[in-house]
Amino acid sequence: MLRSSSRKRGALWRDPAFRALVFQAILLLALLALITMIVLNTMANLESRGITTGFGFLNERAGFSIPQTLIDYSGDSTYARTFVVGLLNTLLVSIMGIIAATIIGFAVGIARLSTNWLLAKLAAAFVETFRNIPLLVQILFWYFAVLQALPSPRQSLSVFDTFFSNVRGLVMPDPQPLPGFAATPWALLAAIVITIALAVFARRRQARTGKALPIYWLGTATIIGVPLAIFLVTGMPLEWSVPELTGFNFRGGVTIIPEFMALWLALSIYTASFIAEIVRSGIQSVPHGQVEAANSLSLPGSITLRKVVIPQAMRVIVPQLTSQYLNLIKNSSLATAIGYPDLVAVFAGTALNQTGQAIEIVAMTMAVYLIISLLVSALMNIYNARTLLKER
Repeated sequence: MLRSSSRKRGALWRDPAFRALVFQAILLLALLALITMIVLNTMANLESRGITTGFGFLNERAGFSIPQTLIDYSGDSTYARTFVVGLLNTLLVSIMGIIAATIIGFAVGIARLSTNWLLAKLAAAFVETFRNIPLLVQILFWYFAVLQALPSPRQSLSVFDTFFSNVRGLVMPDPQPLPGFAATPWALLAAIVITIALAVFARRRQARTGKALPIYWLGTATIIGVPLAIFLVTGMPLEWSVPELTGFNFRGGVTIIPEFMALWLALSIYTASFIAEIVRSGIQSVPHGQVEAANSLSLPGSITLRKVVIPQAMRVIVPQLTSQYLNLIKNSSLATAIGYPDLVAVFAGTALNQTGQAIEIVAMTMAVYLIISLLVSALMNIYNARTLLKER
């Protein structure tokens, strides 16, 4: 009798792949059952308390004011409008905090490696001081110990009788655009496009001939000069609302509230102390032979740092920098401690207390922070991919 060449297959439950699939299916069913139980229990509790679910409350009248709004808002606005106002305030302080923290962090990180003993020690003291004090304490310090110690509006600190600083904030002239101002933003956009085109041309020209163009000066002159020229040609289509003290407060102008200033300063300085260490470690990760090679070519120190060291250090800096940007955005929710009207304060705070729609409001707030963080991560990952070392 011929012996079969194929081996008889054993029991199915002895197959590791099949057992793994069964265990995963059981775990998935258990997870779905748990989520279903939580949802049903929550719905039953809400129904027993007479709390309706859904997002219909967004069309209801909010009935409260907000001290800082980037769009038109009044007490008659809806909760949906409140959500947008809080979101814009969160984005404003986050974007400005990221910009300031990046500039300060890079400056301090480079200063930590300076050959100037005093400058290096001052930079080290900055890092060790601000990164070891809790962020909430720093927010309270800037708000209560610094900004709330400013004089009253009648005794405001003034600069040229145009800019005023007092306990209620920083008051400055407010530019009011006239009809002819519409051409200026388009001129700025055109200047940016021209600058990008000049940068591409300068890079190709340098690769072909070895001659570099002062693209930074040319770009700066273009971005400033073109809109300024259009602005002057159109007859300066702006009128300024200058603040004037009337009674116990200022009329006219625009006021930057102290809550925004305190939060912005604290977020920027606290995050910059971490970015400074990231920059320092990134620069030190670049082999010293790169600097020696640049010195052998008689490159100035500033060009060596900008063209040789920093581009290579960015491969180490960018991933950690992304984490600090995300931390800054999430840390902005501490604004509730001083009453800055961000998303958490006005929507997940006041709106939640008035409507009782906890699930919907908290879910929307969580989704906003998640989406913002994912967008920032995606943009930084794209930049990180461009800075990675390409193997040939």
